[in-house]
Amino acid sequence: MSDAPTPQAEASGSTQPASNAAGAGAPPDAAGANQTHTRREEELARKDRTLAEFMLMLDEYEPVIPAEVTDYYLQQVGFECHDVRLKRLISLAAQKFIADIASDAFQHARLRTNAAPSRLKATGFAGTSARNDRTRTVLTMDDLSAALGEYGINTKKPDFYL
Repeated sequence: MSDAPTPQAEASGSTQPASNAAGAGAPPDAAGANQTHTRREEELARKDRTLAEFMLMLDEYEPVIPAEVTDYYLQQVGFECHDVRLKRLISLAAQKFIADIASDAFQHARLRTNAAPSRLKATGFAGTSARNDRTRTVLTMDDLSAALGEYGINTKKPDFYL
């Protein structure tokens, strides 16, 4: 059930939840309804303060993606806004998206290299280059395609290009 007051309760000035206003016989628990209403107001006020603090932090933050690049792509899609903080927020979201994709691609590459049998172990040679090969991870297009596929982005080439 919703805790929103009914239109009749709003007209009378009551802060009673709809379930109590529609209930028959039992007196409404005014303290419980008021306490629930107060908690909700406190939670909304806390979220507003957190958002306001975050927006103030964006004033000082310089994203990795240059503002000119963000402006160019926003202009290409027809987005017009003169608020620098909003543009920085969009740059920050794009930066996080790219970082998540790169991290996922790295994990795919690590799984691929750990799953592949080592050629050097088969020959019996275990020199310093074997240790370097195990610590070096090379990202391939297959790793990137697998990571992008998790986000619903298809990067596979059509069959006639293979």
